[in-house]
Amino acid sequence: MLVHDTTATGRSQAEVDQIRQSLTSRYDELTAEYEQAVLQSQVLRLVEVGDTAGDDQADSGTKTAERDTAQSLLRTILDRRAQFEHALARLDEGTYGFCEGCSAPIPVERLEIFPSATSCVSCKQTRERRAA
Repeated sequence: MLVHDTTATGRSQAEVDQIRQSLTSRYDELTAEYEQAVLQSQVLRLVEVGDTAGDDQADSGTKTAERDTAQSLLRTILDRRAQFEHALARLDEGTYGFCEGCSAPIPVERLEIFPSATSCVSCKQTRERRAA
C-alpha cells in the first residue's frame, strides 16, 4: 500500500518498508526488462550484420526502423528505472508522496497507479499545459 499519513509528519517504519519493497520490486522488474531488451537488441544486430546479402532499400529501411525501435525501448526503460531510483531516494529523504512543486501530498490513488509520481495532479496539469 503506497499510503502516506497526511495527519502526521512522517510514516511508520512498516509503511516505509512496504513502499520501499514495492518500489524496489518494480525497479528490479525494469532492470530485468532492460537486460532482456539489450539481449534482443544484440541478437538483432548480429542478424543484421550477417544477413545483408541481397538487401534492397526496403530491407535496409526495415532494419533501420527495427534498430531505432529497439534503441527507443532501451531509452524508455532506462528513463522509467531512473524514475524509480528517484522515488527510492525521495523515500530515504522523507519526501516521497509529496509534490516537488507545491509540497502538497500526492493523492494515494495517484501513487498506487504511478508509484514514481513526483507531482500532484494540479502541478502536473499546469506543467502539461505550459508544454503544449
